[in-house]
Amino acid sequence: MDADEQSVDTIAIQLTRLQRIRDRVAAQLRTKDGVETAAFAILFRLLCDGPMRSGALAEAVHSDASTVSRQVAQLVERKLIERQADRSDGRATVLVVTEHGRAVAEQIRRRRHENLTRVMSAWTPEDRAAFAGLLRQFVDDFEHAKPSMLAAIRTSQDLYHLGTENDS
Repeated sequence: MDADEQSVDTIAIQLTRLQRIRDRVAAQLRTKDGVETAAFAILFRLLCDGPMRSGALAEAVHSDASTVSRQVAQLVERKLIERQADRSDGRATVLVVTEHGRAVAEQIRRRRHENLTRVMSAWTPEDRAAFAGLLRQFVDDFEHAKPSMLAAIRTSQDLYHLGTENDS
């Protein structure tokens, strides 16, 4: 394995490791009122992008409509977001962050900042800035490459299934 392959392999392993750690922490941390930590992605997306319909929100958070619907219900029940008539189409509704939701989001943002600062306490400001830039580039590139990655996976799965059908 050459150095570039080894780097890519290390990145893949570390991303998997990070996701498992994050999943485990999320499973251990539920808010006092039972809101899933994953639901807060909806709250932050609405804060960043403004009011939107549920379907657009599901796309924006890269989730399926049923999951977003369940999470929206939790957030509405806790009065963190609310449904309002869509100004462009009164028959439809958009989801909007409430003042209470803004306050909760600020508490979460502050706690997240404290936690990440704790994780990177030994890093120089230059290292933090470099990591922030590279991570943004990685996530942007990942998002851009997602359609072609999915197509390649589907093609390889189709080829695998064709091969197993021929074996029968």
